[in-house]
Amino acid sequence: MTPFKLTDELLAEIELLIESGKDEDLKSFMEELHYADIAEIANDLNESSATYLIKLLDSDKTSDILIELDDDVRESILKNLSSKEIAEELEELDTDDAADIVGELPEEIVEEVISEIEDREHAKDIVDLLRYKENSAGGLMAKELVKVNENWNVLTCVKEMRAQAENVTRVHSIYVVDNDDKLIGRLSLKDLLTTSTKSPIKDVYIPKVDRVNVNEKPEEVAKIMSKYDLEAIPVVDEIGRLVGRITIDDIVDVIREEAEKDYQMAAGISQDVEADDSIWELTRARLPWLFLGLLGGIGAAAIMGGFEEMISNHAILFFFTPLIAAMAGNVGVQSSAIIVQGLANDDLKGSISNRLIKEMLLATLNGIILGVVLLLFTWFWQGNFPAALAISISLVVVIIVAGIIGTFIPLFLDKRGIDPAIATGPFITTSNDIFGILIYFWIAKVILGI
Repeated sequence: MTPFKLTDELLAEIELLIESGKDEDLKSFMEELHYADIAEIANDLNESSATYLIKLLDSDKTSDILIELDDDVRESILKNLSSKEIAEELEELDTDDAADIVGELPEEIVEEVISEIEDREHAKDIVDLLRYKENSAGGLMAKELVKVNENWNVLTCVKEMRAQAENVTRVHSIYVVDNDDKLIGRLSLKDLLTTSTKSPIKDVYIPKVDRVNVNEKPEEVAKIMSKYDLEAIPVVDEIGRLVGRITIDDIVDVIREEAEKDYQMAAGISQDVEADDSIWELTRARLPWLFLGLLGGIGAAAIMGGFEEMISNHAILFFFTPLIAAMAGNVGVQSSAIIVQGLANDDLKGSISNRLIKEMLLATLNGIILGVVLLLFTWFWQGNFPAALAISISLVVVIIVAGIIGTFIPLFLDKRGIDPAIATGPFITTSNDIFGILIYFWIAKVILGI
């Protein structure tokens, strides 16, 4: 299968078909495309053309397209659809996706849209999902699943499964519940097929089944599903009743969003923004960290001002100031990035003290190797051994301190319930710049006897 590629020429051709009202040609062309490819096209069309395209195609296809659209594009299209048209789209979607769309609608039309949904059970499930917090397993789950009662026999179970499976896009697991709807296990399809039709389900089900609570954070759900290679996981309420399931496609979205958020935080962007956002939104996201960098630079300049006489007598120290600051920032970011990654993947083992000792030993080894190289270079270049020794020792100490800070801060933030990804950006770089400059000139002052 050749990957779809949206070109300027293809986009212009689609816009021409829309403008000229050649609906049949447009529908014929779109029929050959995957809904994700059509969403890519709609994202690049203007509002009226994108809305025209959605209204032209059948709801069984456009419902999936709506989910794939950029948030702002979807919002503009929904604004141009009637409550009945939106309801028709929702009826084609799984409850989790439908609830996401309803959650984006203006409050004044939500009730009207829900009332237009003909499948009342589907509408009830959507409303039920809306009561869960967005950042929870309940807000992520879908109501569509296949469940059977432990008191049924295999024959009754198969009949019920056939009826339930009509509303489930993909059957990952068969869950077993008791008379109170509490999750007690799962069924193996192989056991179901090889067991007598008169056998009760309670004799063949597997009591061990991974599950998550409705209040669990999506990030924790992602860790569980990743660790145990699960395609789906059941969700239970506070008293253990089966209320939904989360599938792998939803978890992939969570992982992607979390990675994007961490990447932006590491780059010093405090809000979730995209390249197409307004200048004002981008400025608000970037300015706080840039201001922190400015304060760090002012602090470093003030420290250097306190050693003005020493710099005047040993100008070589001034030349190596950027190197010391850069090495401090680089080592700190490296150390914090490893810790943040370990925390995200739940791979960190042992106590904080053991982790700090390990990082200190690693930083010491790296520092000594780099310090020796710098000592030989500076001595050969300037012929001033005391100054070369001061610069090299400073580099070693700065690397060790930066490694410890880069390790400790994300661990500390994580213990306090703060996203440790914040530590991998300008926060670590700025703090290590200041500490690095201070250590550098203090050690140089001691060794050079000034």
